[in-house]
Amino acid sequence: MPVSNMPVSKPVVTRFAPSPTGFLHIGGARTALFNWLYARGRGGKFLLRIEDTDRERSTPEATEAILKGLTWLGLDWDGNAVSQHGALARHADVAQQMLSAGTAYKCFATQDEIAAFREQARAAGQSTLFRSPWRDVPGTDHPDAPFVVRIKAPQTGETVIEDAVQGKVTWQNDQLDDMVLLRSDGTPTYMLAVVVDDHDMGVTHVIRGDDHLANAARQSLIYRAMGWDLPVFAHIPLIHGPDGKKLSKRHGALGVEEYQAMGYIPAGLRNYLARLGWSHGDDEVFTTDQALEWFDLTGIGKAPARLDFKKMESINSQHIAMSDDAQLLQDIDGYMTANDIPPLSATQKDGLARAMFCLKDRAKTLGDLLAKAQFVLSARPLTLDEAASKQLDETARAVLHELTPHLQTVSWDREPLETAVAGFAEARGLKLGKLAGPLRAALAGRAVSPSVFDMMTILGREETLARLGDIGN
Repeated sequence: MPVSNMPVSKPVVTRFAPSPTGFLHIGGARTALFNWLYARGRGGKFLLRIEDTDRERSTPEATEAILKGLTWLGLDWDGNAVSQHGALARHADVAQQMLSAGTAYKCFATQDEIAAFREQARAAGQSTLFRSPWRDVPGTDHPDAPFVVRIKAPQTGETVIEDAVQGKVTWQNDQLDDMVLLRSDGTPTYMLAVVVDDHDMGVTHVIRGDDHLANAARQSLIYRAMGWDLPVFAHIPLIHGPDGKKLSKRHGALGVEEYQAMGYIPAGLRNYLARLGWSHGDDEVFTTDQALEWFDLTGIGKAPARLDFKKMESINSQHIAMSDDAQLLQDIDGYMTANDIPPLSATQKDGLARAMFCLKDRAKTLGDLLAKAQFVLSARPLTLDEAASKQLDETARAVLHELTPHLQTVSWDREPLETAVAGFAEARGLKLGKLAGPLRAALAGRAVSPSVFDMMTILGREETLARLGDIGN
């Protein structure tokens, strides 16, 4: 039976509805992002619902991890996060309304009876779809016994969902069972709770993983039974690992907090996740403002997206280079906290801010950026790494000692410094590269760093000369 979607003229309301049983999965983060982009890009609302009806598996710690992950990713939601468990009475009330309307019924079949039915059906090679014998039994003939409430699903015809991603999807009604709405203890099932919550929250677009596609047909029966408008369904393909298999722990980082600890920045991860299964022409790197302007359900593909860490790293690198320095400093604070690294001092932050212009380019992650920044974060005397120690042999130390007086009176800007060092090297028959290696090692304590002239201008005359003096001692 076809069910039409609600009028598109309504203000857009989307929702993200995670279960608080663990961290914010990278797939969940992408689902949240798609919902956020679609709503925010149209001036609509993005709502957050914590589906915590499974009291045994739901934990406050998992809820906090989800909220923290969304906040770090920059996905703000409207109003307070709603607890699904808090609406149990409302869910039960809807089931009672359906009982009164005759679109649901009380089923007194026990679990043993259902199991026996299915075993007999399997043995006979018949469908194991349970058909309750209580479907049409009048209330006057009901026993005084525990019961569940089941929906009266149509048994002929078909149910059709016009999915915004998957297209027209059809189910034969004789393949849909009379699903349980209320358990024997009076608690609602997931299928009922989701529909009631989405209706009550005014959700116009349900954007979720395509593992929920089969649920859409069954949930549509509740909408129809209650006379409610159906939301626009958009079931997005799941994320697979680089090997094309369903994403799992073997593929590496899964939780959003792990990506923060790995040195990815929110802007970079938002860009990568938006591009993971959605496209806007050939655009690979774009700002969040551009994503908000461009994002549409028609750009979502039907095939599973593959996680590509190299591409993620590349996009992250470009966003680091594009980022505002003040924002990067905030991102670095979060990165250090996530890795239990002691916070930077005010002096270190000041030095990092001054050095940012030569650190942002080509840094794949915040860890890379901080590694390049060690020259400005470290205090004298520097601890030399192995490569730097090799650069500073006895000959190199003597050359740097000889260079030092030439730097004491030069104007302390990049161009005069380059001219002075190049002139010194030429006068002694040295190539500039031969002098740059030891100079870098003396100023940074390592063989990999920004340009020696950038370091000299950032460190200043006094600190530069002092570090060269340390090498001579």
